[in-house]
Formats: sequence, structure tokens, C-alpha cells
Amino acid sequence: VQLVESGGGLVQPGGSLRLSCATSGFTFSSYIMSWYRQAPGKERELVARIGSVGGSTNYIDSVKGRFTISRDNAKNTVYLQMNSLKPEDTAVYYCNAKHSLFAYNYWGQGTQVTVSS
Repeated sequence: VQLVESGGGLVQPGGSLRLSCATSGFTFSSYIMSWYRQAPGKERELVARIGSVGGSTNYIDSVKGRFTISRDNAKNTVYLQMNSLKPEDTAVYYCNAKHSLFAYNYWGQGTQVTVSS
């Protein structure tokens, strides 16, 4: 099983980034996909989640209207489009896959997002 995040980097406040999480080794379409983030000294928090068939999405209040999660089941990839970035969005962003029925749960290695002028 592999989850490989990419797309992180340094961006100015108000800028945009698109994170990607390419997966392999499991039946992607059977998994709920999520993005979490962890800032220094803080606990890991759920940022956005998308259902296994892509119909339902959830976001934490602080990113609503700015971030969009999406998935491409043909490419086994989940995305996080992040717009209007703020310094408080600075964190390591992790991709997570959780089976919709069983207790299978996988994590990526994380990608750093830094929002700073």
C-alpha cells in the first residue's frame, strides 16, 4: 500500500496550492479519502473528507469556501485545492484512506505547506 502526497511548498498569503495524493495497493474506490494537517505543537486535525464514491464532502469550518477536496477513482488519486491561503494553514498535510466498511486505515508520509510572506 502506498499513498504519496505532492504539491506542497511555500506560498504567499492569498495564494493557492493543489495537493495530490497518488495511491496504489488497495481498492481506491472502496475507501473514504481524507486530508489531515498537523501544525508544529498542535494535534493532527481533519481538514476535508470525501466519500468513497465522491458524492459527499466535509470540511472543517476554517477552510470552508477556500478548500475543495476531490477524487479521481480512475487515477486512484485524491486532491485538495487550497485557495486564499492563510498563515494559519501552515502545516504538514497528510493523506488518509479509510475503508468504508472495514478497519483498514492508511496514511501518506505528508507534504509541507508553508504560507508566509
